[in-house]
Amino acid sequence: MASPIIDVDENLRLLGTAHVATASVEAVKENIENWNPEIVAVELCQSRFEALTQERRLDREGLLKVIKEGKAPMVLLQSLLAAEQRKLGIDEGEQPGAELLAAVNAANEYGLEVELVDRDIQTTLRRAWNKMGIKEKFGLMWALLAEEETEEELELEDMLADKDLLTSLMEELRQVSPGAGEALIDERDEYLARKISAIRGNGKVLAVLGAGHLEGVSRLLASDITSDKQRIDELSIVPKGGRLIKSISYAIPIALVGLLGWFFYNGDIASIKENGIYWFAGNFIGAALFCLLAGGHPISIMVAALASPITSLNPALAAGWFAGYAQMKVKEPTGEDLTEFLKLDSAKLFWTNRAGRVLLVTALTNLGSMAGAWISMGLIAVGL
Repeated sequence: MASPIIDVDENLRLLGTAHVATASVEAVKENIENWNPEIVAVELCQSRFEALTQERRLDREGLLKVIKEGKAPMVLLQSLLAAEQRKLGIDEGEQPGAELLAAVNAANEYGLEVELVDRDIQTTLRRAWNKMGIKEKFGLMWALLAEEETEEELELEDMLADKDLLTSLMEELRQVSPGAGEALIDERDEYLARKISAIRGNGKVLAVLGAGHLEGVSRLLASDITSDKQRIDELSIVPKGGRLIKSISYAIPIALVGLLGWFFYNGDIASIKENGIYWFAGNFIGAALFCLLAGGHPISIMVAALASPITSLNPALAAGWFAGYAQMKVKEPTGEDLTEFLKLDSAKLFWTNRAGRVLLVTALTNLGSMAGAWISMGLIAVGL
């Protein structure tokens, strides 16, 4: 099946590709040879380009950094997208992103200018995660936990090399999570179109994009969208999180401390004990239960349970950090685990790989702790 092509004008061609299809690699080479572009724009960011061309390593310090910087949910999101791609049977034996690398290599071979026009993948995933509601985030985790096993052998599904697994999932994703769909689809279409627009007048441009972006990007380019550096900068900002969630995370401890202070002021020790039990029980059970679901070690489960009532009082801390660190100490990943995990060729690595288990424990414990805090405050409010 031929790769789709859209000629926006005589000097701008968009070539749609499937990121693991052999035909796409051949189509890229053929268009460069026959259409004779002067510039080849590729749907890659610098980090993805480096992942495709350089040896990627993960060590203990790198894993700790992922935990401390709150990137565990991002890796979970990548894993789920990889699993969905496999379910769609897109793997044809090519390394994911091979056609993009082929475009770069062919351009270099012919002495053509190469432009990387995609937004940084971590920015995209963080914006998507922050735009997802609580229900959508829990749904994502549940989908990961409920993933069906397959006996089919999967090859070359290098998740960290090709994080653009979105093209075959776009409409389905938008239905599941409108907020994530906006960041993963609409924003990227606009970003790609504006970056291509910036080089549009510099020569004959062949833009190699995932097929799922063709319609949106071509429509924007046909409307003469401009590069607009200010807008590109806006789309490159990583939001710190939803205001509602952030407000609640601060409001809960303030409300709890204020309430307990009021009881103490009035000498109502019985109410302090009763509501204190609600707080500790809700946090204890929520964090422990989700850590258990993640397959955490008994020590990690205990750490999660004990840390949650305390970390829920301080929005700058997270129970998952402590549980994940404990998991790493009692079941420390080997060098082989860390190397294997970079492939992320199956979501089951979160269960069978020690590095993956650390991240799963971190992410699910944080969700459980948050749920426990909310439930605790609900019980306290009902009892007032």
